[in-house]
Amino acid sequence: MRHDLVLGSARELGTVGLVAGLSGCYAGVLVTTSSFLAASSEHRAAMGAILQVVSTVFILIAVYVAAVVIVNAVDTVLAGRVTQIALLRLLGARAQSLRGTVMRGVAVVGALGAVAGAVAGTLVADVLRVYLVHGGHLPDTSYPITGAWLAAPVVTITAASAVAGWAGSRSVLKVSPAAAMSGAAVAGPVTRRVGRIRAAVSLLMIAFGALLLLLAMLLGENGALGGFLVAFFGSVTVSTGLLVGARLVIPGLVGQTGRLLGRTPEARIAGRNAVKDPLRTTRSTMGLVIGVTLVTTFASGLTALRQSVHSWPGLSAAQEAQTESSITTTTQVLVAIVVISSLISAVGFVSTMSLTVIQRRREIGLLRSLGFTRRQVRRMITLESAALSATAIGFGIALGLVFGSVGAQALVGSQTRGFAWGLPWLVLAGTVVGGFALVVVAARPPARRAVRVTPVDALRME
Repeated sequence: MRHDLVLGSARELGTVGLVAGLSGCYAGVLVTTSSFLAASSEHRAAMGAILQVVSTVFILIAVYVAAVVIVNAVDTVLAGRVTQIALLRLLGARAQSLRGTVMRGVAVVGALGAVAGAVAGTLVADVLRVYLVHGGHLPDTSYPITGAWLAAPVVTITAASAVAGWAGSRSVLKVSPAAAMSGAAVAGPVTRRVGRIRAAVSLLMIAFGALLLLLAMLLGENGALGGFLVAFFGSVTVSTGLLVGARLVIPGLVGQTGRLLGRTPEARIAGRNAVKDPLRTTRSTMGLVIGVTLVTTFASGLTALRQSVHSWPGLSAAQEAQTESSITTTTQVLVAIVVISSLISAVGFVSTMSLTVIQRRREIGLLRSLGFTRRQVRRMITLESAALSATAIGFGIALGLVFGSVGAQALVGSQTRGFAWGLPWLVLAGTVVGGFALVVVAARPPARRAVRVTPVDALRME
């Protein structure tokens, strides 16, 4: 079966290709840069192994974020095509066949995006290498075009796209043939409540992760080297628990934020739309939460380490200045690297907002026919975007501050007086400013397309 019958036009899969392309470009830059840095070192083998491990970790982080975004994108696209899918089921298509079609279609788009991105990233890194050699910053020697292991990230991104396509279609493709005959396809399993088992698993994982974080701080206070590793697993466990039970947390937080939008008609409708479909609300915000959490975690942890330097005993002023300078440089490099993951999550947020607004054209046409002006419609969509992004950014910052500060405590707690909260004010301010920009970027294009359609045409659309 052709994938466009299930997934629609290529434009609707644009998010998958763009996210896979960004991940591939990220991998191409990291792999190629690691290769020529290792080649310029006197200890090529050791430096190459270290850089390969570091690059792999950051590439896996980006692939994880990309997979979450792709799942949300596929889920959103299919949620708007429930009626067409129900008709295909009525004509004899099997659910497993439809899911296989989605998985193959998403995998192909993901593979093409990953390859194109990897080629672009390799070219960017090679141009940078030529510039550094010409400027005398690198020795003039023979360098590889890229690393031989660049194929591994491309294959990983393709596999993650396929798995994400399968996961993103898990609920919508269960539409029964009878749903098409009854006209109830749109009210299918998309709005079902999270089961008790899912809720219990989520709470248990969060509780267990919190205990690991407490254990990590205790180990750090006693000078045990394993504390930082325990903190890492604790953060991953809490994050996974929140991801599993996101529908239990995110819609409630968005609802509270929606109450701050104001009392005007468009603000009230925006607040209602933001939480009208808990699954859609969760899809729109969860990827952005992960991206903001990553950036804040690294920035907070390294800021806490910088603060701890001042309380270390037996450290001279020169040593303290040198240590702080090293931490500052490391902070800038790591945050710059992790920002790519946040960019991937931001692309997912913009795409999800655009798709959901397009799918609500009939509702917007009804509001226009009841007297809503174009300005009110634009303001309504902007306020809805603001409620979702503000919740995601606030939640992500809170998680990142906890994870980063606990990680620093687990690493150097025995040398630090008390608990050092890492508050990277510059990064936090940049995140908030980026959030405002994201609201504009996410709201303006779909709002412009929505008001371009006349009320009569919007109400007539099938």
